[in-house]
Amino acid sequence: MIHLEKIGKTYGSQQALRDVSLSIPPRTCYGLLGPNGAGKSTLMKILAGIVLDYSGAIDVDGQNFGKNLNAIQQRIGYIPQEISLEQTLSARDHLRFFGQIYGLRGSNLQKRVNSILEMVGLAERQKDALTTYSGGMKRRINIGAALLHQPDILIMDEPTVGVDPQSRNYIFDLIRQLKSQGTTILYSSHYMEEIQLLCDELALIDEGQVIESGTISGIRQRHTEPSIYVEARGLKKEQLQSYGAVHSRQSGYVIETGDALSAIQSLSANLQKQGLDVQRLEITQSSLEDIFLELTGSSLRDTA
Repeated sequence: MIHLEKIGKTYGSQQALRDVSLSIPPRTCYGLLGPNGAGKSTLMKILAGIVLDYSGAIDVDGQNFGKNLNAIQQRIGYIPQEISLEQTLSARDHLRFFGQIYGLRGSNLQKRVNSILEMVGLAERQKDALTTYSGGMKRRINIGAALLHQPDILIMDEPTVGVDPQSRNYIFDLIRQLKSQGTTILYSSHYMEEIQLLCDELALIDEGQVIESGTISGIRQRHTEPSIYVEARGLKKEQLQSYGAVHSRQSGYVIETGDALSAIQSLSANLQKQGLDVQRLEITQSSLEDIFLELTGSSLRDTA
């Protein structure tokens, strides 16, 4: 549905995007995963038609993005990372204002406002001023404003930053609902757990470049093989090196080995023989964050 070819963007001497090429399938949730400052927001602003000065080419359903910008923008709902609200208005009046900007009028406008208030779970608070809302509630209204014109492409830039668990669940449920209705969603985050939970495909982005893309399972298959994770009181890294390459993770160690089953059997016997208190011993696969660390040398949250 959306194809990007060698997208580049500079701000003065800083290169925010470097030859970004992606294909985003229709009716999917496509994730952009990377630390803050990786270029995700810049890419989303380009796709929303906010940043127009860039190199490369974009097409949507075979239409050139630049030549058909106005028509394509009418199909897009954009939710920026920063909450953009008129705080003195009630939730209903705020949605009415944005609905009118989108060209909605009369009964159609009222119907859409009512639908959005129900969708984001704030119908009972619709007459209250936004100054009385929590951060998560404001975020939900911000998302609702982008859905008033029923876009079939939704761009969501870090939509769960600073929200409470209840609002996060509303947002997740809303994404699943929209995707089931055929909406194509581009979802940016530096939280691996969100991408794994919501997205069908993703791109790993660092320093303005796509370093890997595809399905989660496909990326894992290309970069990992089964490993062993072990936690035990008193266990030292040096005691594990005969089993393969050893890396520290959380409160234990990951051992990369070509034969995880044989290695875990041998390691289990060895730990019992030494009388060590073992908390965890299991065969595991590298997470997306492990892969990101392997490819870039930095954590997803190093610059968050």
